Amino acid sequence: MKRILFVCTGNTCRSPMAEAMLRHSAAKRGITVAVRSAGVSTIDGLPISDKALTTLRRREIGHAGSSRAITAEAVNWADIILTMTSGHKRNLLHFHPEAVDKTFTLREYACQDEQVIADISELEGLYTEMQMKQALGGQLSSEERHRLLELEKRIPSFDIADPFGGTQSLYDSCSLEIEEAVKGLLDKLSKR
Repeated sequence: MKRILFVCTGNTCRSPMAEAMLRHSAAKRGITVAVRSAGVSTIDGLPISDKALTTLRRREIGHAGSSRAITAEAVNWADIILTMTSGHKRNLLHFHPEAVDKTFTLREYACQDEQVIADISELEGLYTEMQMKQALGGQLSSEERHRLLELEKRIPSFDIADPFGGTQSLYDSCSLEIEEAVKGLLDKLSKR
């Protein structure tokens, strides 16, 4: 059984919707998962957004619970950590670098395009090389910088739009992005 942690900013919109949608869809497909969600910039106990709850109810998906701030315990608990944006991923890894091998954006993890996956791996290697060189007072070569920029342009955005403070249709649109990624996630999990 995989333990999956979804992460967004306040843990009141995207990550609770992803948590509820994964739990619901996995059960329908007979896939056993343990799921939690948390926020990188929140406090414990805030209610899920009314519009997020409305979106879930329209899909006949329930959700109980309130916001949780990300903790070391949650990071250690998870087998896979899936963030809603690359910014959330960077924030989480800044404070929990030990989670680098299990942290992805949701859309990145769900991606099935082998070329995109190879490009991401190469780009992350260049980022690591850049950080190592900077720590030692160096910098990337002009060829490495050129390749890094080329890869950044080529790789699609894996961010899921933030509906916070928006209209109900924005929440519904966000849920469609999450639904598509959750389907890819479950396809990937069922192949293991």
